[in-house]
Amino acid sequence: MPDPTPEVSPPARHVFVYGTLRRGDDNDITRLLPAPQYVGEAVIAGVMYHFGAYPGVILGKPAACRGSAEGAQGWNGQILGEVYAIEPALEAKLDEIEMIYPQQRDEYLKRDIQVTVGGQQLDCIVYEINPAYLTNRPVIGSGDWVKDR
Repeated sequence: MPDPTPEVSPPARHVFVYGTLRRGDDNDITRLLPAPQYVGEAVIAGVMYHFGAYPGVILGKPAACRGSAEGAQGWNGQILGEVYAIEPALEAKLDEIEMIYPQQRDEYLKRDIQVTVGGQQLDCIVYEINPAYLTNRPVIGSGDWVKDR
């Protein structure tokens, strides 16, 4: 006799993307499979840095910007991005893109943060740049990679 218990899917994870994973950019998340579900635009607190072909974000206001006219110049404290609901298989692909796994490089750190989207609080993955890589990187003061790249 078949098990009458319906199969329960794990709850959707969410990811906040702010750089090349945004729609229309080089690693556009909407071109990846399994397809993510767009939830909406959001803003998080942080500082965005320019790494040439891609940005990196430090969540909050890092010590490197405190009291430093050069580091804080143009800093508005907000990072613009997009939130998507994703399946575990896509999360694994994002980890590969950000070299979290299987390469296990230390350039990006995978974080879980709360993000407000349309008045709703969601737990989101965000890939934060390792502060060790910030030497001589300019701040993207607007916090919008697409606008200022």
